[in-house]
Amino acid sequence: MSYGAIRGGVDQVSGILVVDKAKGMTSHDVIDVIRKRFGVKKAGHAGTLDPNATGVLVVLIGKATKLSQKLTGEDKKYRAVMKLGERTDSGDSTGKIISGGEVFCFPDQIKKVMQGFVGEIEQIPPMFSAKKVGGKRLYKAARRGEVVERAPIKITIKSLEVISLNMPEVEFDVLCTKGTYIRQLADDIGEKLGCGAHLSELRRISSGEFNVDGSVPAAELEKMSKESFYESVARI
Repeated sequence: MSYGAIRGGVDQVSGILVVDKAKGMTSHDVIDVIRKRFGVKKAGHAGTLDPNATGVLVVLIGKATKLSQKLTGEDKKYRAVMKLGERTDSGDSTGKIISGGEVFCFPDQIKKVMQGFVGEIEQIPPMFSAKKVGGKRLYKAARRGEVVERAPIKITIKSLEVISLNMPEVEFDVLCTKGTYIRQLADDIGEKLGCGAHLSELRRISSGEFNVDGSVPAAELEKMSKESFYESVARI
């Protein structure tokens, strides 16, 4: 897709801004900053990132919000770290440890098990997620200690590559289709290995054609001038 610059007043700006979301921020926090600081009336994003995750958040401004469904459906690439030997109730490091123990896994065994997840698979959405079941967000039920029955969804893991092994941590890259929960992937890998695991770090490297290289760090939005902001938006 090509995004060419157009002329127009700042009040009519429409386009795409790729933000490098910081850890601790929600995706909505980023949109809120853009709306309030730069007077943008209409803004959204193409794919939520967990507060604990960092990386590519594709922000859609003005008429570009019409591209939400298309861009949300693009493949995503992540750099992740999972910790073996500890399973948490949330699937990541923010949750409570619910099981743990010694890790007796060899590197070749870990890589072989992980490769078994490549391709089209079924994944049950985690309770600590924004997915709606019966019109209600799962994470709200999870915070009340409830467990809701969830139907598995079909996803495709297009590639899964181990970057480094520093036991009990495994760093890996994953390219996947929309709707994939990396925290659930880590939990499922841990279960298959028999030692349990949880996601300790997550960074979205790309979303479709949008890459973290050249993105605007979220912290810069707080001090960026309006002129610099509008110059950073890829117009459509």
